[in-house]
Amino acid sequence: MQKLNQLETWRRNLFILWFGVFMTGIGFSEVMPFLSLYVDTLGHFTKNELTFYSGLAFLMSFLVQIFVSPLWGKLADLKGRKLMLLRAAFGMAIAFSLMGTVTNVWELIGLRALQGFFGGFISNANAMIAAQTPKEHSGYALGILVTGITAGNLLGPFVGGVLASIVSYRMAFFITGVILLLVFVLVLIFVKEEFNPVARGETLSRREVVAKLPYPRVTIGLFITTMIVMTVNTSISPIVSLFVRELNHGAGNTTFLAGVIAAMPGIATVIAAPRFGRLGDKIGTRRIVLYGFILAFWIFIPTSFVTSVLQLGILRFMVGISDASMLPAVQTMLAKTTPQEITSRVFAYNQSFQAIGAVAGPLLGTVVASYFDYRGIFIASAMLIALNAILFYVNTREIATEN
Repeated sequence: MQKLNQLETWRRNLFILWFGVFMTGIGFSEVMPFLSLYVDTLGHFTKNELTFYSGLAFLMSFLVQIFVSPLWGKLADLKGRKLMLLRAAFGMAIAFSLMGTVTNVWELIGLRALQGFFGGFISNANAMIAAQTPKEHSGYALGILVTGITAGNLLGPFVGGVLASIVSYRMAFFITGVILLLVFVLVLIFVKEEFNPVARGETLSRREVVAKLPYPRVTIGLFITTMIVMTVNTSISPIVSLFVRELNHGAGNTTFLAGVIAAMPGIATVIAAPRFGRLGDKIGTRRIVLYGFILAFWIFIPTSFVTSVLQLGILRFMVGISDASMLPAVQTMLAKTTPQEITSRVFAYNQSFQAIGAVAGPLLGTVVASYFDYRGIFIASAMLIALNAILFYVNTREIATEN
């Protein structure tokens, strides 16, 4: 504890908030491998009903987050980012713990909505680190933080699958609630913030925030890029366990295998992200993102033709490599093109776009699976990746020589 207190404030905050966003990411994504199976225990559903309720339960937290994230960003300017971090961690700890006590699917859907309402931990962590870190270390610090976010989101399914296999679905929610309560305590004790509140009458309107952006088209373009990447990443979320069960013909531990499959992108991202970060410093962050789009396109096409869980696992690992070249780089570009005084608002808006993607992904996956079976999701994802590459290239040409 003494050594931790001796660290520079921004480094200490980065260390604590990395753990916080990592655990928040896990909390949001750990339900992927067993959510549909958990829903199946809450009633007697047909295949289509199970797919519908699983998709609705998964996307509900993100649907609520679309609308509340900008409100929390504005409140952060008035009350401070640390208070918003504490609110988010404590609220999510309560919501997750209660999910382990539900008796029907509508209670679960309601608590997923409550989880989304108490969100905002990640956007405020990003904003705090971007504002506090010395300029010469900002790329490094935000890269580290984004790695925590990405790793949490993508490793969460593995953690959830393991927990559900070792204990139970309900106990997995309780354990996550306890961990998020630990995040609350760590932020309360160790995170320090020198905050100068904005007077209530002086908060900027949305139009004024946009007016302060040096590259508004670039910023909005990065929002759109983030949204489509999230759409693609979450499109398989509601049906990952069902697809694994189909590939494996119902043999083996479906929950564990689905957790492993869902975790493959996260494992690859943790390995590859630091290397892509250093490479981006040498050849340009924008170029790294474009290469990531090309790689992702050529991975999703063969994924639609897999015949075994092993093949699916290998290709999902490669998806993680492409994610490592896109997700952290886009966040870093966003931070570098945002004035410090509107950082909270911009990252809050970005989280809203992430949430839109997280809502659109499961909806896309559910609709495509209904018409073209599970395999059609990967073809649709490849088409979205191609569209995203074109939009990103056009929207960021203004800063091509700088990034």
